[in-house]
Amino acid sequence: MWNMSRAGRGNRGEYRAWMAALIAAAVAGVGCATGGTPAMPGAITPVASIDTRVSWILRLEQQRILRDAQPPAPVDPTAPAAATPRTPPATAPGGPVVMAPAREPDLALLLRDSEPAIRARAATAVGRVGIVDEGTELLRGALADPEEVVRANAAFGLGLLGSRDAAADLLPLLADPSFTVRARAVDALGLIGDATAAASIVAASGDCPAWFASLLPDDEEYPKTPEVIEVCRSALYALVRLRDFDALARLTLDADGRPVSHWWPVAWALQRIDDPRALPALRNLATSAGVYTTAIALRGLAARGDAEALARARELARSANVDFKVRTAAIALVGRVGGSDDASMLVEMLFDEPPGSPLALQIVDALGELRQPDSFNVVLDGLASPQPAMRAAALRAAARIDPDGFLFALSGLGRDRDWSVRAALAEVLADLPPAAVTPALVDLSDDEDARVHPAALRALAAVKVPDLAERLRVALQAADYAERATAAELVAEAKLPDAVALLDEAYTRGQTDTAYAARMAAVEAIARFGTEAEPTLRRALADRDWAVRARAASLLRELGIDAEPLRPAPLRVAESFFSSDALLHPAYSPRAFIETRRGIIEVALDLVAAPVTVATFIEQVRSGMFNGLRIHRLIPGFVIQTGDPRGDGTGGPGYTQRDELSPVPFLRGSIGMARAAFETAGSQWFITTAPQPHLDARYTNFGRVVGGWEVLDQLAPGDVIERVRIWDGFELR
Repeated sequence: MWNMSRAGRGNRGEYRAWMAALIAAAVAGVGCATGGTPAMPGAITPVASIDTRVSWILRLEQQRILRDAQPPAPVDPTAPAAATPRTPPATAPGGPVVMAPAREPDLALLLRDSEPAIRARAATAVGRVGIVDEGTELLRGALADPEEVVRANAAFGLGLLGSRDAAADLLPLLADPSFTVRARAVDALGLIGDATAAASIVAASGDCPAWFASLLPDDEEYPKTPEVIEVCRSALYALVRLRDFDALARLTLDADGRPVSHWWPVAWALQRIDDPRALPALRNLATSAGVYTTAIALRGLAARGDAEALARARELARSANVDFKVRTAAIALVGRVGGSDDASMLVEMLFDEPPGSPLALQIVDALGELRQPDSFNVVLDGLASPQPAMRAAALRAAARIDPDGFLFALSGLGRDRDWSVRAALAEVLADLPPAAVTPALVDLSDDEDARVHPAALRALAAVKVPDLAERLRVALQAADYAERATAAELVAEAKLPDAVALLDEAYTRGQTDTAYAARMAAVEAIARFGTEAEPTLRRALADRDWAVRARAASLLRELGIDAEPLRPAPLRVAESFFSSDALLHPAYSPRAFIETRRGIIEVALDLVAAPVTVATFIEQVRSGMFNGLRIHRLIPGFVIQTGDPRGDGTGGPGYTQRDELSPVPFLRGSIGMARAAFETAGSQWFITTAPQPHLDARYTNFGRVVGGWEVLDQLAPGDVIERVRIWDGFELR
């Protein structure tokens, strides 16, 4: 049995640390609707309660607006014209910022609220809303707030907005008295991507090499103490985003080019920057005692095809006592740079592994990379595996090792019983001689399962079948939205003479879909035709799905056409949801229990960082949406992913969610919302199986594993999520 008291303990304070300051202020007598504010003469709007102000922030953030639209004032035709500023000035004439309880839903006013916690949360909202010009101006003012939490959130919000003009405003914060503010300023400079900030970041990080040297390789504590280490961590990640190896080397390498530390973020930064000058340091890091550090270094060396690390990779790949994440990374490197002896070693290892295990799949992939003829028959045996993932891996590897032998073997095979293997076959055939594979691809394009069609269509385009144009026109009328989305992409790639008209019609055809994917694909495809796309893109500015609106505006701006999506973004819940106790005053921090045949994973959901995402996830769980779904994606040392009703990575609930991006890092066991582009999250979610800093502030992080770690490590592709339930402090359902 689960320990319900521990699960519910999630400590009310986990969520209510933020609310506590607000409630305490209300009890102390800060003006609010229940706090005895005297009535004022005239038409003065009453001060709103703290709960009301919080609900305003959450709603405006979800609607992607800074304030509610105001009805136009009556016009007196005899009165002289007067220009009244939409938002009151941030400061009194000649004086400091004026702080007062906000009286209406306006993030500009809420940024100057008398409550620091309100101002801080409003700063986050301004960044998430994404109105760049006005939002940047508002947050610039908040950088001077007397409260560090407000300055920190304002800095991070500027990073989300991404205006290069804000970089100069952030630089002074690198010397802020608060290390948290410094860290958020560094994060923001990395997100903005202004390469000129690298020197300032390094100058503000002078003691970081010494701090790095004091840390153990696998230290995952967050936030670190002393707090200056978080500034140093942020500096590593920001310099990677700025693509400045020289600046990164000043923080991570000694005078002889050796890494100053084996702490895993140092290894990640040197691997992620993808610079050949990092190879000697990565070879050193591959000898680390740390699991994360070694695995990260090996993957960096594999990406660069570094043969000098092969001996170390062989040693780690063979050792059954080495952590799974390290072994899979070592096997990947062996596959990239090894030879015939390595293929023999991998074949021996394969016999010792359970069929379909992640390690077995990595071995088969590596054998495909090595392309040694002696391993062909062993790989081909994988086609008889009961595991679809293994059969698909065997198809890919066998075709690489011996294309002719693979085609001969394929002629004697029947139709695979699993659609995902048939889709994988289509992908494999795309790289083989057209004359030999076209008949099979035509059959796959008519497969009884529509989930096979996109892969078959792409393969037919790759082998350049003569009737491709007609096939694409037919596919644009398909019932399945994923097939239509693929056809739209291929129409643009093929540059059909009537492509613009076809794609405009495809966008219209997608209006009947509950899913956004076909409309999004049509919008992105038509934009490749320049200003001819403008009429369709302008229509898409008012699409019923916010994600399509936002993407259309972005594409128009890329074409040099000024555009903004229609706001507010549509809500899929009543406005009363944002003032509900379930959102504002949950009794406990909720826990999710993810049940699989291998055991149960317990996740603490983060209502502070992602309140609406958590509420939507709970709604989806209690509808039974995830019960019986496959883990359709598993990449060793990266993520496991599920939540797709279709099982092919393109499915969802029929609506999209707004991103709730935050500074919360993706460590091992973090749970995040998967998406194809910004603002397109639906029901697919992933759990990271190792730290993934490149996901930070790019994907919504809404919880972390707190139990069942051994189960997480045992999951394999194709495993089923039998059931997910929520413990809310009162019941498990």
